Amino acid sequence: MESAIKQKLSDDLKQALRSGDKLGCSVLRMLLSSIHYAEIAKLASLDETEIIGIIAKDARQHRESILAFKQGNRQDLVDKETAELAVIEKYLPEQISREDVVAAACKVIAEVGAQGPRDKGKVMGKLIPQLKGKAEGQIINEVVNELLGQ
Repeated sequence: MESAIKQKLSDDLKQALRSGDKLGCSVLRMLLSSIHYAEIAKLASLDETEIIGIIAKDARQHRESILAFKQGNRQDLVDKETAELAVIEKYLPEQISREDVVAAACKVIAEVGAQGPRDKGKVMGKLIPQLKGKAEGQIINEVVNELLGQ
């Protein structure tokens, strides 16, 4: 059974091909390729959260590239990566605010009974799957560190 996100990516790729959208075709092919390689590595189909994780990873790589290209004064590449990132972000769940991350982290800390920095692994282990694709890992990490007093 094919996931809804993967089906949407395939349908949108067909539409982009029909309309001659070169940027959309390129980005959608890249995303479908990343998903395909992950399925080969896993030797099974991916579920929705795993696909969202792959799309989020590609988005994060584009953001890092944009920063690097800005530092290197390559505005042409910044523009290209920014345009690609806009296409990728259409397939990610809406990003939650830092306050929502704090609320989710507080809830998980209470659930696992975390007392301090040494319990970070327990908290992150439960929190990251809940927020995958909805918040960047760096923000989650910062919030957990602040709440656990690290």
